[in-house]
Amino acid sequence: MSDQIYLSRLVPNIRSREASQDLADCMAMHRTLMRAFPDRLSSTGAARCEAGILYRTEAAADGAIVLLVQSALPPDWAHLPPSWLHPDAEPQVKEITEALGRVNAGSLLRFKLVANPTRKIGTKTGADGRKNNGKRVELGGEQEWLAWLERKAGQSGFRLKAVRAASHVPDVRSGRDLRATGCKRGPDGSSSRLTFYGVVFEGRLEVVDVALFQASLRAGIGPGKSYGYGLLSLAPGG
Repeated sequence: MSDQIYLSRLVPNIRSREASQDLADCMAMHRTLMRAFPDRLSSTGAARCEAGILYRTEAAADGAIVLLVQSALPPDWAHLPPSWLHPDAEPQVKEITEALGRVNAGSLLRFKLVANPTRKIGTKTGADGRKNNGKRVELGGEQEWLAWLERKAGQSGFRLKAVRAASHVPDVRSGRDLRATGCKRGPDGSSSRLTFYGVVFEGRLEVVDVALFQASLRAGIGPGKSYGYGLLSLAPGG
């Protein structure tokens, strides 16, 4: 992964069949966004981590659907399918490395995070020494969500100063709340539907450990990073 961080703002064309399908399928969206980095990544299966991709779908002030995409490599959005982007909204890409480099211990910042708070159950080590990672289950209720974020903050080099949580990832096409869904294809050609539950956290934080905070900012917070979760957005004015 490079030392740079890029932030892109994309406006999908909801009249495009491909864009509409991606907005309805978080796994398809992940595959489409990866097209902006052709021939730049290895074939080890860790391409998303190598490109440092995190993204979030949200509604702009004018009601348009917007994608925010963070990456460690400069993207080339010309590789998206034809007509995928709104014809009147060119992709905006800026390098934010310098701005993030000005963050110091004690910095107070406003933040927004759409995350997938979960816990693992059924984790155990078998007689043969193999570890069974169990499965993830969603956390329910504001108290559990905030406790989860407190733990993540401690692991990520920051302290929460104020925070509120809301259980929704908006379906910005209809204004309804929506759980992120995707279609997972098996090696035998079968498919299964997966559902991810999102929580929006907004508030203020204080940076405690700069190196740990910068690393967590690049890596994302929590699970589901391939599917629209984990992007920590910052703004001054904490």
